[in-house]
Amino acid sequence: MKRLVVAAAIALSFAVPRVALAETTKEEKAAHPRLAKAIDELREAVKYLEAAPHDFGGHKAEAIEASNKAIEQLKLALAYRAEVDTKKEKKGK
Repeated sequence: MKRLVVAAAIALSFAVPRVALAETTKEEKAAHPRLAKAIDELREAVKYLEAAPHDFGGHKAEAIEASNKAIEQLKLALAYRAEVDTKKEKKGK
């Protein structure tokens, strides 16, 4: 029984910061709408490329890969800002 309680406490301790970070990430998207829009547009471009019946002169696969990497980097940039802003809020309180 003690193991279950400890495991639940550990799981909860990890969940709370993620929820807070998720909220802050949403706030960062609102604060940086161009980045949020770029993510959305890149996702749409990837869908379009994946569904296209041709390979765009051999560039399709690399374009999809580069777009997915760009999406990941933009998401990391927003997550970084969210983390920095969360730390600032904690220091300010």
